[in-house]
Amino acid sequence: MRYMIAIAGAALLAATPAASAVFVFDATMNGATEVPPNASPATGFSEVTYDSTTDALAVDLTWAGLIGGNPAASHIHCCSAPGTNVNVALAFPGFPATTSGSYFHVFNLLDPSVYTSSFLTNFGGGTAAGARTALVNGMTAGEAYTNIHNSVFPGGEIRGQLAPVPEPASWAMMIAGFGLLGGAFRIRRQLLAHS
Repeated sequence: MRYMIAIAGAALLAATPAASAVFVFDATMNGATEVPPNASPATGFSEVTYDSTTDALAVDLTWAGLIGGNPAASHIHCCSAPGTNVNVALAFPGFPATTSGSYFHVFNLLDPSVYTSSFLTNFGGGTAAGARTALVNGMTAGEAYTNIHNSVFPGGEIRGQLAPVPEPASWAMMIAGFGLLGGAFRIRRQLLAHS
């Protein structure tokens, strides 16, 4: 019996994120999550993928139904608690001026020119390596967000807080661990009932 509980516990521990090279962050964007909130019916989704081996950050963003006009800018803002505003960390170059569309860009996070000067100085200590660490830590802690700005909504029409996406292998191991633990408790209960 203790052996089964030990196996279930080991499976749960194995489900904790390992030193993976790729980290994914997602955000659903809307007007209600802007600060202050607005009534825009527009929606969007952003997926940010960080590869710690290459220090590449891929931004994949889609949006639809902006009512405030074509985007003037779109960014990742970092690092502050959810529900607060903070300065821009990364501006998205070549962002399309369309009320519905998509955007994809890969940033080299060791290139200091990809960061705003204030983020590089205030969060990165003046170095690209420091800015990269601050940005990745901020996204991991849920302290970064993407948004789209336009002339009617200069503070942002839609916004979404980036959140880490668990790896599929972690979910599978965790589910297996809970299954083993549940099975061990069921067997224990049956043994106690028959003794």
